[in-house]
Parts: sequence; structure tokens; C-alpha cells
Amino acid sequence: MKKLSFTLLFASGLVFGQLFEKDKVFTKQDTLKGSNTQFRNFWDVKKYDLSVEPDFAMKTIKGNSLISFEIIKDVTNPTFQIDLQQPMKADQVEASFPVAEYKQEGDFIWIKTNKTFKKGEKYTLKVTYSGNPTIAKNAPWDGGWVFTRDERGNPWMSAADEGIGASVWLPVKDIWSDEPDNGIVMKIITPKDLVGVGNGRLISKKAEGDKMAYTWEVKNPINAYSIIPNIGKYVNFKDTFSGEKGKLDLDYWVLDYNAEKAKKQFQQVKPMLSAFEYWFGPYPFYEDSYKLVESPYLGMEHQSSVAYGNGYQNGYLGRDLSGTGIGLNWDFIIIHESGHEWFANNVTAKDQADMWIHESFTNYSEVLFTEKYMDKKSAEIYAQGIRNIIQNDAPIIGKYGVRNEGSGDMYPKGASMIHTIRQVINDDEKFRQILRGINKDFYHQTVTTQQIENYISKKSGIDFSSVFNQYLRTTKVPVLEYSQKGDELKFRYTNTVKNFNLPVIVEGITIKPTEQWQTVKLKKGTPVEFNKNYYINFKKVQ
Repeated sequence: MKKLSFTLLFASGLVFGQLFEKDKVFTKQDTLKGSNTQFRNFWDVKKYDLSVEPDFAMKTIKGNSLISFEIIKDVTNPTFQIDLQQPMKADQVEASFPVAEYKQEGDFIWIKTNKTFKKGEKYTLKVTYSGNPTIAKNAPWDGGWVFTRDERGNPWMSAADEGIGASVWLPVKDIWSDEPDNGIVMKIITPKDLVGVGNGRLISKKAEGDKMAYTWEVKNPINAYSIIPNIGKYVNFKDTFSGEKGKLDLDYWVLDYNAEKAKKQFQQVKPMLSAFEYWFGPYPFYEDSYKLVESPYLGMEHQSSVAYGNGYQNGYLGRDLSGTGIGLNWDFIIIHESGHEWFANNVTAKDQADMWIHESFTNYSEVLFTEKYMDKKSAEIYAQGIRNIIQNDAPIIGKYGVRNEGSGDMYPKGASMIHTIRQVINDDEKFRQILRGINKDFYHQTVTTQQIENYISKKSGIDFSSVFNQYLRTTKVPVLEYSQKGDELKFRYTNTVKNFNLPVIVEGITIKPTEQWQTVKLKKGTPVEFNKNYYINFKKVQ
């Protein structure tokens, strides 16, 4: 039963994303949270300057959020929407422009103005906040703050909020399409016997009364859900990696009693970086370093501060998601969550409905790492193995404008789609250059699914639009029906979208099945063997 429940857990989209909510009825609140509304679409965030101070005993946090932004279109008497979820409180709102009034209503702070704003003008908004944030019942899946203790009884605190949003604790413009172009500065205030670890680089450490203040800086754009403080009894060790853009600083923060385990397990980081730079291009955040931080939950892809909680063991909590044994040769959290530095953190979906851009490519990064770290045969076995956890319960793409992610199939099914596309391209170097091209041409950008789909079709020279429609927008798996008489192969597609176009290479011959029966002569009359790397159901008929 343990294996069954674990498999269902993964297939429901609970490995790292929020709980997939099928048939959810959406409200006006969902639209306000997930859309680029009239309260958001006239200003662009440039930087966040943050402070956060948790109180372990009271399970509270307090701090402030200074938002620097630029007006991107002329507007008169607008209302600004800042997101801050209940029960967190906005204690004070200040601005570098006249505020007519502000009020907190539900999960939003509304700031009304009596002023004409001109395109290109720059301003700041500062929200001082406090309260008891939502406590995550099962981080990272449900989202919120974690107040717990390590094995030696020391306080250990962090947050995880990809699904629910950073506004579960922090006043921000909580929409994926607007990242702070100039990064963030985050001050973490802790008791003197604890350490505060944030994203990017540590630029200041100093005493403030009976507390310590750790200030971290990120120079690159960053998605709001990646902005995460970690507070615990941390120790630090460092290393460097010689990569495509020169020396990359490696920074590791782990609980003091796990230092030796970490030094051994984290040796996988350099082979990982080497593999991913080969496939995807340079690590996207050299200026901010690469960091692993031990976390009180399994893991998350927090930019330049990857959360690690896999127990210093290979596999996914010691298991292999593919069921093949291949996944026990490497640490799933180090590989998967670091893959997100390219897909999610470098190239970010504008809307949560397109989260497949994050998870499908990153799930496939496990295959690509295996190929580089081990061999291609092992990678293909792993790729075929993860199909066993595909549910086909709902489409991979969710509903737009309401912070709704699609089915958890975005992990294994999305990866299987990419693996299938690779077979059709049938040129691994061209395929690699497409992956590198996505990370170069959309460097530090937010994108739509249409941009990514069109890019792959254009660069490959193959129209994959019907393939994306099939795998991303339906739950149907293509069926290739066939019969064989000697060297004559008869074939057609069923269970496909209209005009489905997915060529298949059979015994060295490229066939282009349609819904109509076709016949082709094979080079020999022995029973045909189809390439199992296509995510297609092959069905022999009489």
C-alpha cells in the first residue's frame, strides 16, 4: 500500500506543486489573484527591499516590503493592488506619491490615488506588515510558513509558497508575469544563536541589539515565490565550479550536525551543473551564486537558494519514481530542483496555467542528467519508467487568469511529450541547441506556452502544434494501430486530435500516420519493433 499511495501522491501533482483541484469553481478573488487586472497592469516592479523577523514562540512574523516600480502607461487616479493574504495585517502603507486612502480587504491592500501618473515615472510603496501567517500543514505542497525544531531541538523556520503565492506572508505584487527586474535585498532578523539564509549573496551580517541581521542580495529578476527566508542552526561551507561563464560560487548551508553528510552528498552538484550547462546553457545566475539550503521540508526550486530536505540519500526519499532502479543513482532533489534554475527561474511562465513549462522540462532534465551522468540507454529506461505514474486525469494546461495549475501529469506526461518530440527531431545536437536556445532567447523572461510551442516548431523545422494540443490540452494518448503481413505494414492513428501530425520512425523508415489506413513496405519481413521512446500506445490489430 505504501507504494500505491506514494504513486498516487506523485501523480496528483503533489510532488512539488499545490494540490491539483479538479472541477474547482473560480471566484472574483481568484481572478484578482491570477489576472493582470486594471490594478496591476499600469506599473512594473523593479525591486523589492524586504525585512522579515519571525518569532518562533508566537508563530508570528513582522517586517516591511519596499516596492520600487515604474509606470508603464499613462493613467489617472488609479488604484494599486498589493497582495497580502489573511490573517497577515498591513500595519502601515507609505508611498513616494500622495495616497488618498488605503484599506485592507480580504487578501488585498487597495491603495487609492488622486493623481495622474505618466509612463516612465518611478515611485516606491512601503508596506509594514505583521501577523500569524498561514502555517503549512504539509510543506511544500500546501504552502505557508513552517515553524518546527531540528533533531536537537533548535528552532527551524522557513516558508514554501509556489502554489498559494508569496503574499501568504509578504506584501508583493503576486503575479508570475511581473518579476522585479533589478532583484531584491532581504534582511532576515534572527535570535543571536540562529542564522538567517536568503536568496543570492550574503552582503551584511551584524548585530542589532540582542538580535542578528543577515542581509542578502539578488541582482537578477526573481519570481516572488522563490523569495524565501530560512532560519536555523546553520553552518556554511563553500566550493567553486568552473562553468561556461567562468567561476561559479557554490554555497551550502546545512544544519550543524549534518555538515559531514552534506559534504559527501553535495558532491553531486558539480556533475549536475556540468550536465545542465551542456544541455541548457550557462547556469542563469552566476552573479547570485548557486546555493543549497537544508530545509524543514522535502525541497523547492527557490532561485539561487534551492531548498534541500531529501535526507542526504539518493532517489526521492530513498525511492525511485521511475520504478526502474535508475533513479537511485542520484539525489532526486539536487537534480530536479536545480533543473528548475533553468526552467522556472530563468524561463518563467507568465500564468500558473502554463506551469508545464517549469515542470515538464525539469522532469525531463532528470532524463538528460542521467544520460550525461550514466549513459543514454539508462536515460531511456528512466524516461519510459516514469510513464507508469501518468494519470491522464485532466489536461496539463490549467485555466488562465485564476492561479490554476493543470494536472500533475505536467511532470511525467510533459517529460514524455518532450522525449517524444526528441525522437521526431531525430537529431540530438539540434534538440540540444533548441533547449539551449530557449534559455538564451528567453533569458530572464516570463513567457507563454504559445511562445515556447512556436519556438520549438520553428527551430526544429517541424510543426508540432498538434502534438502540443494532444498532450497538453487533452487526456488522450495517441494509439497507433497496425497490422503486418510479411514486409507490408498497415497503420493508422486513433484517439487523436484533429490533423494530428506525429511522424514515427519504424525500422529506419519515417511513416506519417493519419486517421486513414496507410501501407508501407518494410526492408524485411520480420515482426516490426516500435521505438518505445515515443509516448504512443501501439496496438496490433487483425
